[in-house]
Amino acid sequence: MSAISTFDFIIVGAGSAGCVLANRLSADQRFTVLLVEAGKSSHPLSPVPVGFSRLIVNPKANWCYTAEPESMMADRSIPVPRGRLLGGSSAINGLVYVRGQALDYNTWGQLGNRGWSFDDVLPIFQRMENYEPGADEWRRQGGPLHVSEVADQNPLYEAWIAAGQAVGLPYNPDYNGAHQTGVCRTQTTIRRGRRMSTAVAYLGPAKSRPNLEIVTEALVHRVRLDGKRCTGISYSLNGRTIDAQARAEVILCCGSVNSPQLLELSGIGQPDVLSLRGIEVRHALTGVGESLRDHIAPRLGWTVTKRGVTFNDRTRGLGLVWQIIKYAARRDGFLSLPSAPLLAFIKTRTGLESPDAQFHLVPYTFSPTKRQMLDEPGMTITVYQLRPESLGSIHIKSSDPREAPAIRFNFLSDPRDRQTLVDAVRFARRLMHAPAMDRFRGIEFKPGPEVQTDSDIIEWIGKTAETAYHPVGTCRMGSDERAVVNDQLRVHGLEGLRIADGSIMPTLVSGNTNAACIMIGEKAASMILAEHG
Repeated sequence: MSAISTFDFIIVGAGSAGCVLANRLSADQRFTVLLVEAGKSSHPLSPVPVGFSRLIVNPKANWCYTAEPESMMADRSIPVPRGRLLGGSSAINGLVYVRGQALDYNTWGQLGNRGWSFDDVLPIFQRMENYEPGADEWRRQGGPLHVSEVADQNPLYEAWIAAGQAVGLPYNPDYNGAHQTGVCRTQTTIRRGRRMSTAVAYLGPAKSRPNLEIVTEALVHRVRLDGKRCTGISYSLNGRTIDAQARAEVILCCGSVNSPQLLELSGIGQPDVLSLRGIEVRHALTGVGESLRDHIAPRLGWTVTKRGVTFNDRTRGLGLVWQIIKYAARRDGFLSLPSAPLLAFIKTRTGLESPDAQFHLVPYTFSPTKRQMLDEPGMTITVYQLRPESLGSIHIKSSDPREAPAIRFNFLSDPRDRQTLVDAVRFARRLMHAPAMDRFRGIEFKPGPEVQTDSDIIEWIGKTAETAYHPVGTCRMGSDERAVVNDQLRVHGLEGLRIADGSIMPTLVSGNTNAACIMIGEKAASMILAEHG
């Protein structure tokens, strides 16, 4: 540890947005920056793309939260993995890169958040990307974050693309371009077979700067307040409690679970919640921990009759040895893949202007509990509604920062979500019964042909679905009484405290959330530098 205890900026959480901020703020040598992360620096599996399948249940790299049991989800405690390394969830995620739709950001703008419409954020996405296929009207090269396209070849992929066309889904060469609709090869944060977390893309080039201090395995207990101004943080490291002062700002980048938790531990939030836990109310803010959204993700499964095309076959026995050799020699094969090599963005009903559901098309079947391949060759379609309306919450259970908060999603509580998911499951079945799939398709075993009615499908989803690991909204941006931050990401009613992570999203973006979280970090850095520069 440096003897310096006062910094211009303190960033709490070295995740998708926190690493971006650490890079951008420390690039100005006038400022000193402290970055504090609860997890370790790295994990040996993190650079290997398919390592996500192990990291997603590994407490050495993951907070391994679980949601509270809910009646609509068969009273199950659903896993809520969150990254606990430099890079945060970008160091353990499935590496699928989705910006979302223009509609998402225009909705944020329509809700009164100036500067967050699509035309405002598109240049930020372009600035941060190094898009391997090449620049055009929508994409750019030269940014710190390498974005590639899955190059793996498999006859199943061609069959899915043809099946999509048969049910009205065009092949879309760039779902992050002019429009999202269609079947697409997945864009990924992978470069030459290695994961490009924000720890690699952003923090790596900045680590040696003398004005940036990075502290890992440090648990922040609270932000420090002097009246209505945030002056720093208190954290524990190696059994010691350390106070760090911020001359300019503290920026929380802890994510949708930990950012509201830290606010409440600091006495910022709903008075009833804080008083119940014996915490002095320092600043009443009723929206803290509310407005939680996530993608609930049922997984449909079919057996495959043709041998040798699924990774259930290709990774069995000596096949796995061959995949390891391929990856070591050429950085390709199964170990180089994201969680889904193909995506599809669909409209579940006529009259929609843009897709409202997403499919992950996966050439294998696996056990979600054991995180391992099934013996029988198969294929999986993970389905989720892009813009769910069901709202949940995250609140502390006690004043102990080591105790996980209570996560309540309230999945399926909104009837619009239930109908969209039912329609999406039916669409997935139509896709799988297109003629192009005939030579591969075996038996549907999840949910199975006996599950046909709307109520049966919803019951099956409640009994089996997990989340897509995209929680947002618990420190929502806006100007209403339930908002936590304004459109400059400053916490309402306080000075010197901002939040920059997925918790500020007013609504979910249409797809995987990591790209949007990185964009939030970039935009926050630009706003902070403009104000203090």
